[in-house]
Amino acid sequence: EIPVMDTDWDGEAYYTVSGQNSNNTVRVTDDFLRAVEADAEWQLARRTDGKVHRTVKARDLWGKISEAAWQCADPGLQFHTTINDWHTCPNSGQIRASNPCSEYMFLDDTACNLASLNLLAFRKDGPDGRKVFDVAAYEHAVRLWTIVLEISVMMAQFPSKEIAQLSYEYRTLGLGYANIGGLLMTSGIAYDSQQGRAVAGALAALMTGASYATSAAMARELGAFKGYAKNADQMLRVIRNHRRAAHGAVDGYEKLSIKPVPLNAMDMPATGYEGLIDRARGSWDEALAQGALYGYRNAQTTVIAPTGTIGLVMDCDTTG
Repeated sequence: EIPVMDTDWDGEAYYTVSGQNSNNTVRVTDDFLRAVEADAEWQLARRTDGKVHRTVKARDLWGKISEAAWQCADPGLQFHTTINDWHTCPNSGQIRASNPCSEYMFLDDTACNLASLNLLAFRKDGPDGRKVFDVAAYEHAVRLWTIVLEISVMMAQFPSKEIAQLSYEYRTLGLGYANIGGLLMTSGIAYDSQQGRAVAGALAALMTGASYATSAAMARELGAFKGYAKNADQMLRVIRNHRRAAHGAVDGYEKLSIKPVPLNAMDMPATGYEGLIDRARGSWDEALAQGALYGYRNAQTTVIAPTGTIGLVMDCDTTG
């Protein structure tokens, strides 16, 4: 039974709002999720000395997490094993947390500046009068904004000395896109459909592949980020896995606990997005080839942010 609270300014609900100015997330490993499936026990360890504090039933803990999330949207879940399987700099430390909106996750005490492209701005009139997605313009914008964000690393102000130092050394960027829902709706594609997922996946693949390719080009001129040398093998492994997914590979991934959902060219719309799959795959070919030669200027390049506030300023129909 869930007590119903009224909206009276002096009511009980408003007295509880003070705790709602933060996001609370639980970090779970694949081992924990398997324990839930098997109805096994799970040991809770102390953060202070690492010793076992007590043992609980994994499903009971999972049930409490789920009920709390249903009641108030917290806690969120951070899938620790998968996130660190795709970590470009694991030799520098694990990824243990994200920013509150959860688009940026990297080493402790790092930060990145965000920029989002309005996808609907790239839907143009084609030569035969029908609307098409301008793949070349989109890729050009991605490359240009990767350079802009690289410059912003040097111009940004950070909240602490530690964050400034590590952000300078790893040079993480936050290029993303917004209005995917608006683009799909105007294209007559259902948001929750195989076609919709293929378009979103291809756009994300081209964005990230072209951004890493640009990062490699900057590394050729300016040098790789400071933390690259000790993480080079692992970062190139991650790039290879991204490339395999862009090419639609089902197998052959390196050191992944869970295989990704590969890009499926067969699900792409027949018209309106010509050339997108080819450029998505070509960008990853370039990102890997150039990165193997020169490394990368940036440890991360892209994110998908909720874009709730900036989406309004950008005149987006939908966010995220």
